[in-house]
Amino acid sequence: MLNYLIIFAIPWIAYAYENIALHKRAWQLHPYMYNHKIITTNASNAVDGLKTNLSYFGGQCTISAYHQYEALWHVDLGAVLGIHHINIYYRTDDVPWGPGNGFTTRFLGFSVFISNTTDKEDGVLCFKDDKFTRYTIPAVITLNCTHHGRYVIYYNNRTSTNLPPDYSAYAFNELCEFEVYGCPSPSYYGEDCSQSCPDQCMDSRCHIETACQKNTYGYGCSMIC
Repeated sequence: MLNYLIIFAIPWIAYAYENIALHKRAWQLHPYMYNHKIITTNASNAVDGLKTNLSYFGGQCTISAYHQYEALWHVDLGAVLGIHHINIYYRTDDVPWGPGNGFTTRFLGFSVFISNTTDKEDGVLCFKDDKFTRYTIPAVITLNCTHHGRYVIYYNNRTSTNLPPDYSAYAFNELCEFEVYGCPSPSYYGEDCSQSCPDQCMDSRCHIETACQKNTYGYGCSMIC
């Protein structure tokens, strides 16, 4: 059975935000290869819309190489778009999730960045796990991440010489589905993505929920905080 967690208490309601990562171009740093070929473990598997088989053999998951100290994966949304939340479905191998499932230790310590380039350092940190253990990390996580960006980047590392006791020795990005929900046009906001951003918004971009940019509020976001 999968465990679910919603970070920052996003309610499970009928959002009309679209999965703007679906079938978009994806890439990973260290793909898993068999006989020098990438077979059923492509980076694009994480954005194919399939999550009924969360194992290696199902061909629906992105699998990274063994014996690596950094794991990096990203999806290109195709343009700078407004993001509302992200759902991550991690590899379970379709066995019960919990401390006895070895994939919990690989998930621990991950980060998600939103960037306008493929470099995570150019972007903003959406989430960094520094609390979970193999007893508490869920297989499915929803992250609140109301930012604009073109690239959504998943990162993990095992470069420290003093890793927490539950962490795997090597870094992995074993993502069975990575859903990015937001608006397909950068100039719109709201749950149905039908409202135009106010004219004064820079580059016609605004907060995906309120339309107001940082330090503004009120009708048309005309008031300064």
